[in-house]
Amino acid sequence: MIALLQLQVPTEPGRLDVTGNSFLIFATILFTVAVFFYIFKPAAVERAVEKTRLAYLYECKDQTFENLRDLNFEYKAGKLSDADFSSLRDSMEQEAANLLAEIEELERETGSRKQVTA
Repeated sequence: MIALLQLQVPTEPGRLDVTGNSFLIFATILFTVAVFFYIFKPAAVERAVEKTRLAYLYECKDQTFENLRDLNFEYKAGKLSDADFSSLRDSMEQEAANLLAEIEELERETGSRKQVTA
């Protein structure tokens, strides 16, 4: 008990005792750990709503039709040759037909149909 009291009382003025040094080291380590935790903590990840295959196909269909409209515009603006336009149009129309066929098949299987708003 006497040894513990002697450690807490500074022996020289202006110098910290062993307990004071231990506290400073502990506080410094604790502060460093807190700073590293704050800097490197994992960010919260927002989860997106999972899409069904049918919703994905509808988005692809919309995008394909938009691409066809853009293709027609670029052709009329003179940016595409006749051969390029017809080959690109044929491939996009084939892609659209495949998408529509798959959409129809999935709608028939599930018995649901996307509500079309006018």
